[in-house]
Amino acid sequence: MRNRIRTACCRLLACVLATALSPALAGGKPASYPAIAGRCVGCHGADGIGKAPQYPNLQGRDAAYLAQQLKDFRSGARKSVWMAAMAKPLSDEEIAQLAAYFHAAN
Repeated sequence: MRNRIRTACCRLLACVLATALSPALAGGKPASYPAIAGRCVGCHGADGIGKAPQYPNLQGRDAAYLAQQLKDFRSGARKSVWMAAMAKPLSDEEIAQLAAYFHAAN
């Protein structure tokens, strides 16, 4: 049990740090890059390609699917400590912007 809590805390800390550092890491952003995507690039990359196997690729995914996943993380319908922390502060408009951006990313 302690290992699971420790792992969840480490992952959450990694996401928080990635979010804080992501604007500096996101250089070379396309013109359509929404500012809010800075919270995503630490794990999913500016182009939507996951930076490690545990981070799914978002590039080219259906925008409605991406938006629904973020809304489910935000509401708690889909469980993930770190994605819930990333999605909770997002408005519906920001979710739509992110979904459209990663759908069109290439």
